[in-house]
Amino acid sequence: MNMEKLKANYGNVLWSGKKCILGMPISFTRYILTDTTLYTRIGLLNIKEDEIELYRIFDKKISFTLGQRIFGCGTIDIASKDIDTPEKKLVSIKKPREVKKLLDQAVKEQRDKYYVRGRDMIGGHVDPHGDIMQDDFTEI
Repeated sequence: MNMEKLKANYGNVLWSGKKCILGMPISFTRYILTDTTLYTRIGLLNIKEDEIELYRIFDKKISFTLGQRIFGCGTIDIASKDIDTPEKKLVSIKKPREVKKLLDQAVKEQRDKYYVRGRDMIGGHVDPHGDIMQDDFTEI
């Protein structure tokens, strides 16, 4: 997909990359970072797409296997308060440190826009139906 087509489908695209195999982007997994959302698009004929709103992301880390280091790739692990996708991995992407910096900046801008801080996302546990449950340490 070229950048004009991505912008037509997704809006303001900050970064787009593919999962690399042996350092080459020949996979059918594409990651798209816009100014508001992180999309994961998987497939060729049957396409599955997942998204995470950036303000819901609360932790990120980078890991490098030996093979990834040889080919200049890395994996970004993302933790979020998204019900459908509490954990997301951007597997074997090129220039992971630069992508993480872009992601950090975009997350910060979205959190500032919605006045969300880390403490706002800590609290009651959410069950699969979206109901907030009582914390274990709070008396009833």
